[in-house]
Amino acid sequence: MSLKKSKIGVIGVGYLGNYHAQKYAAMDHVDLVGVCDVSEEQAERVATLYNTTAFTDYTELIRHVDGVSIVVPTPFHHKVASDCLDNGIDVMLEKPITVTLEEADDLITRADSRNLILQVGHLERFNPAIVAMEEYLTSPLLIESQRVHKFNPRGADVDVVLDLMIHDIDIILTIVPSPLKAIQTMGAPIVTKETDVANAQLTFENGCTANVTVSRVAHENVRNMRIFQPGSSITVNYAAKEITVIERGGGVNDQGFPIEKTKRFCFTDKDALEDELIDFTQNIRTRQTPMVSGRDGRQALAVALQIIDQIKHHINSHKELLGG
Repeated sequence: MSLKKSKIGVIGVGYLGNYHAQKYAAMDHVDLVGVCDVSEEQAERVATLYNTTAFTDYTELIRHVDGVSIVVPTPFHHKVASDCLDNGIDVMLEKPITVTLEEADDLITRADSRNLILQVGHLERFNPAIVAMEEYLTSPLLIESQRVHKFNPRGADVDVVLDLMIHDIDIILTIVPSPLKAIQTMGAPIVTKETDVANAQLTFENGCTANVTVSRVAHENVRNMRIFQPGSSITVNYAAKEITVIERGGGVNDQGFPIEKTKRFCFTDKDALEDELIDFTQNIRTRQTPMVSGRDGRQALAVALQIIDQIKHHINSHKELLGG
């Protein structure tokens, strides 16, 4: 017997929301009921592409669906998600979960009280390289993460920590089995009024240290992470969806170097966004807690906001150097 199709809508069909609609439209177990955007022209364009109905008022759309992807600007996350949850709709909410921790707590409470799904779109958790890496994790001691992008006006209205670094914060908090002990940061605006480059050193109670660097004013795109742990190291290339694992056993070779065994895995045939949205639709049917829950989204936001506050203090303390 075939499964009943989940009725899904997408609220906000700009650059990223369009891809949400595209993925849902291709799923056999999903009925893409409609798409919504404040731009009637954009809503109509995307609806035509995927043979669905266009809405400009999301409160009309949510009357007809079981779940929604919310892909609107972050300041509107709380309002839109609240209305959806209050109407019994499961929610896939793009990252960051909200602007403030109070807003995040409110959404979590609303979802819990109604036994609804609140999933947060930390897409890199579904990157096949990150998924494959989990098998080789033991006890991370040192993590080096670099995420630098060429400048793109899209998304430049928010701090680079919320725009880019929050991905790495979420992954690091997931793979280090220890409470966070301390944060040291620095950052600066370069081409916008917000912070465009930032560095954060996260120290955990078990001794692990993570050094995270992000930039959105680079001349090339680089997204990688290196993890050092007793007896091995792991390198993740997010863009190439590739991991390299180097395991060091006992003994040395003829040149006196430690004997190493290298494994490489590449997953270019995998689609992280598709996997993320499939997970959401499965959670709607099974009522399972998402891989990236509202609480996970809140945890990443809490650390990101601490980093932002420290960087603002750094900037205010060095106005002369930074041209302020």
